[in-house]
Amino acid sequence: MSLTDDAVQARAQGWRTLAALHARIEDRLERALQREHDLSVSEYTVLDALNRQVGFHLRMNQLANAVVLSQSATTRLVTRLEDRGLLQRYLCPTDRRGIYTEVTDKGQELLAEARPTHDRVLSDALDEADGLPELAPLVRALAQL
Repeated sequence: MSLTDDAVQARAQGWRTLAALHARIEDRLERALQREHDLSVSEYTVLDALNRQVGFHLRMNQLANAVVLSQSATTRLVTRLEDRGLLQRYLCPTDRRGIYTEVTDKGQELLAEARPTHDRVLSDALDEADGLPELAPLVRALAQL
């Protein structure tokens, strides 16, 4: 069963709308987090994903899945954060092949400082997008999740 041309166009337009909203939000977050906390959106996302875990750690493959990055991109990102003292890696005590990544105290402090900025900028970007007719329906759908 194939989609009609109208359904294909509607799906493509939906994807473009989602991509436009994502790009607007990510751009604003990137600028604010860099300026105010010397963090990229990806770095913030890694710290946040780890901080939400019991024990503040994940295996590297779990972290890659949580932040939607490739294994190699995740490794490079973790290395940068580790060099800054925000994360540390260690071998899994029950499986020597597994490597855990965890947030350090310094990483938790930076995340706590950056979270209000992230939340404010996200809220402002969504409010602004809600005023644009092409993005408002998607913003309203997100608000219901």
